[in-house]
Amino acid sequence: MKVILLQDIPKLGRKFEVREVADGHAANRLIPEGLVKPATKEALEWLEMQKELHEKAAEESLGKSQDIASQLDDTEVQIAVKVGEEGQLFEGINAQKIAERLKELGYDIKKSQIKLEEPIKELGEFPVKIVFEHNLEAEIRVIIAEEQAEE
Repeated sequence: MKVILLQDIPKLGRKFEVREVADGHAANRLIPEGLVKPATKEALEWLEMQKELHEKAAEESLGKSQDIASQLDDTEVQIAVKVGEEGQLFEGINAQKIAERLKELGYDIKKSQIKLEEPIKELGEFPVKIVFEHNLEAEIRVIIAEEQAEE
């Protein structure tokens, strides 16, 4: 039986592919679980529309990622922290803190997109990579500065 895969299925294929499967396997498992639909003429027409929509969405996503990556590239992000008498930081600056600071600056970046080997634990300027979909990257400079005491 020819079927259209509605999602990636290990050892069978990827979403929107048309595959030949055993009738019993399709009827007893794949169709009831919503993993496939029979490849009728109408379903194949639906498949073509879905592929077009999927491509348009992917192009839009790529465009948005490229815009954000180009805006962020070489951006300086300053983070003010409390510092001890000997210049030590009281807390490490991790991906979460950088993501929060970027959100304050108007960028919707998830902490999982920020590639930081380990938390930053000293004052200074550090290059940090941000990874986007479609294998795009941007590099920002995170500047860790001493928080000025309010008088």
